[in-house]
Amino acid sequence: MSGTQVTSGVARDANELRLSVMRLVRRLRAERPASGLSLTRVNVLGRLDREGPATMSDLAAAEGITPQSMARTVGELVDAGLLTRRADPDDGRRQLLDVTPAARRLLAEDRSRRDSWLAVALTERLSAEERAMLRIAGRLLDRLAEG
Repeated sequence: MSGTQVTSGVARDANELRLSVMRLVRRLRAERPASGLSLTRVNVLGRLDREGPATMSDLAAAEGITPQSMARTVGELVDAGLLTRRADPDDGRRQLLDVTPAARRLLAEDRSRRDSWLAVALTERLSAEERAMLRIAGRLLDRLAEG
């Protein structure tokens, strides 16, 4: 943490924002299709889909879990036909993990369902002006997440 002084009003705003973001995340998770995959497995697939192939140790570090836990998760995803392993062209001793077409379909379904729920909620519950404010808020949240 930095030595920046925070007023009680900003601290209260931070608390309210954190709670709101957490409620939205929980609601979006509830809209997940019943794929039988844990959040960790979906996160691993999503990361590989967005960022491309990675090693098991890179995935474990990125997800903040032990290499042993990641090995178990990866093994289950490979067995389910959602991940492939191949030799790293730069270092044949390492393996790169990548998503399969089946995983891409599963992720697309997952994202589509949650996006659809959110689009309906935005349309039904917010005015055009409020949706415009949320577009700005989204960019601000991205800035907060960078640091």
